[in-house]
Amino acid sequence: MQAMYASELSGDSIQHVATTVIDASEISPELKNFARKLFQTSSLHKSELDEYIKKKSENWDFERIAVLDRLIIRMAICEFLYFEDIPPKVSISEAIEIAKKFSTSDSSAFVNGILDAVLHLISDKLANTSDSTKE
Repeated sequence: MQAMYASELSGDSIQHVATTVIDASEISPELKNFARKLFQTSSLHKSELDEYIKKKSENWDFERIAVLDRLIIRMAICEFLYFEDIPPKVSISEAIEIAKKFSTSDSSAFVNGILDAVLHLISDKLANTSDSTKE
């Protein structure tokens, strides 16, 4: 989360932020590897992930969504799409907890609603894709 926030505000390179934030942290090597992978994947696919957020936050101006909420949602969607070993419900639960701890009092409900809607959208796309390959 800290790396995502630092990158969003500074505009520094992915490598620079990963080195100065993740590598410099005092977390275990396993967590550093996971954090680096999640940060890099989220950063590289930022436009795609943000499109999912925009599709499911139709009543909100994307730029007016709290920065932390956007980042939390972006990371969870990244996990949905690129971390198949993490169950989506776990990603949603973690995102809600992060929102409760670091964002506004309304953020956890907002994050939950957007992620639930995005998960349904992704699930529908996958179902349609598998249906068309069967034909």
